[in-house]
Amino acid sequence: MSEHGPCTIPWLLPLAAAVATGETAVLVVVATVQGSAPRETGAAMVVTANACTGSVGGGHLEFEALRVAQEALGQGTAGTWTVRFPLAARLGQCCGGVATLAFTRVDRDARAWLDAAVACERTAAPFALLACIAAAPGSQLVVTADDARGTLGSADLDSAAVALARTRLAGAAQGSALVPFAAGARATLLVHVERPDPFPVLVFGNGHVGRALVRVLGVLPAQVRWIDSRAGDFPANVPANVDVVVGDAPEDEIAHAPPGAYVVVTTHSHALDYAIVENALARDDLRYVGLIGSKSKRAQFERRYVARGASADTFARLHCPIGAHGVAIRAKHPGAIAVAIAAELMVVREAAPRAPALHVASH
Repeated sequence: MSEHGPCTIPWLLPLAAAVATGETAVLVVVATVQGSAPRETGAAMVVTANACTGSVGGGHLEFEALRVAQEALGQGTAGTWTVRFPLAARLGQCCGGVATLAFTRVDRDARAWLDAAVACERTAAPFALLACIAAAPGSQLVVTADDARGTLGSADLDSAAVALARTRLAGAAQGSALVPFAAGARATLLVHVERPDPFPVLVFGNGHVGRALVRVLGVLPAQVRWIDSRAGDFPANVPANVDVVVGDAPEDEIAHAPPGAYVVVTTHSHALDYAIVENALARDDLRYVGLIGSKSKRAQFERRYVARGASADTFARLHCPIGAHGVAIRAKHPGAIAVAIAAELMVVREAAPRAPALHVASH
């Protein structure tokens, strides 16, 4: 796992890690989209001499983006520049739209703004990353509601860009845009707004379903705590976004779950299942509580829960049988159940209101 822990912004920690080890990288961002495209604005990938992390859409578009980034690394190209890609037959894609990608060379001089961005991610604080197209090397700026790190090359441009970024942050903007901008001298700014969206998942149980689910969650932007009392049943290797927690009383972990967390109960013991569910339902700030089991298990747990003086309305918040949100998957092998659970988590997560994408505007 990264020394910083799981990250909700896929490009950020790989970029920070590369710079921390002295590597030079190229940050590739979907700056604008017209018509149909494989990814939204703000999608990003990090390219170094020997690795590529993230995605701007796959297919030939990503192949060409990787080629441009690697050529820039080899040639020492500096600063931020854009390339327009019509997504038509000539590019080997049939989306029919146009994607403009922004490429930014990032090296050790970026530590100041990168550290600020990582700090924002840790605290789930929105921030804007700004770069000036065709400006001097190293011209990037990270802006939050009350701070700014880095520079775009001049005090006047920095001051005006900070004001623009804070206007965007105060609204609902997210994603990226190319903004024609005049501040003493004409410039085009890449404005990339990030709103860290934590996805904390507590998985109880390291049996077959728990193991399969953790592998599936390993490819999602989730921060996973995998909890069980059976230390010997955890595999030697787990995905980078997973923390293993061993304890004699797994149900006590509910008290430490952050607000908005997702709780998935898949243990080997019905008694432990019940204790975890009871603790979880006692909180009203968890986004999801799910229990593996049949309809009869749910009915049995509900009778016990109500008999102990709790509310049937509260118990109704429990997802059980698990993984049945809008889709019927009949297969019962662990992998199929894990996929169904992960899909249900994503359905619940995406049901929350999300801000609209950032649109191009002039200042």
